[in-house]
Amino acid sequence: MARTGRPREFNKEQTLERALELFWSRGYGATSIQDLVEALAVERGSLYGAFGDKRRFYLDAVRLYWEVYERHLTAALDTAPVLPALREILTHPARLDELISDRGVPQGCLVGNTTAELVPQDSEATEIVTRSYHRFTDIVAGALRRAQAAGEVTTNSSPEAQAQLLLYIVQGLSLVSRAGLDQSSALTAIDTAVDGLRA
Repeated sequence: MARTGRPREFNKEQTLERALELFWSRGYGATSIQDLVEALAVERGSLYGAFGDKRRFYLDAVRLYWEVYERHLTAALDTAPVLPALREILTHPARLDELISDRGVPQGCLVGNTTAELVPQDSEATEIVTRSYHRFTDIVAGALRRAQAAGEVTTNSSPEAQAQLLLYIVQGLSLVSRAGLDQSSALTAIDTAVDGLRA
């Protein structure tokens, strides 16, 4: 028998994108289902029907965040020279004017925020975060490998080790930015890291 009743009055993909912004600005714990209902102008039952509970909704938002981030990361590093693109990636958490949420605080990286808030207690969140970090290092290591072959980046350490260092830097900057960040000092630290990669 065909289903009857009112059709959903929202686009699931667009709703998830808007929820991502709310979760990103407020965090998982500080965002209630009622916050989502009010911000998205969607009935509570429709949200549950489309996404399940708040945890499932949040994890779907984190997955979407990473999909978008990975596309941008891959495109940014598909260039030569690589070091200017890497510097741009690293400086993103330091540009607080681009990371101000609707509550006036830096948003940081949603994957990093999930690490701080849900890992390791939530095994599914841990799996998403771990996979995201692995993908970051794989993509960055690939770019560094090409840059080493081109003579742009030092071969004193492996591309994998260099990529791991950059992961720690970008996630550290993202986390620190949420507590307030001296932009000048952050940019100096980033330049030091990038210069250390230079051949």
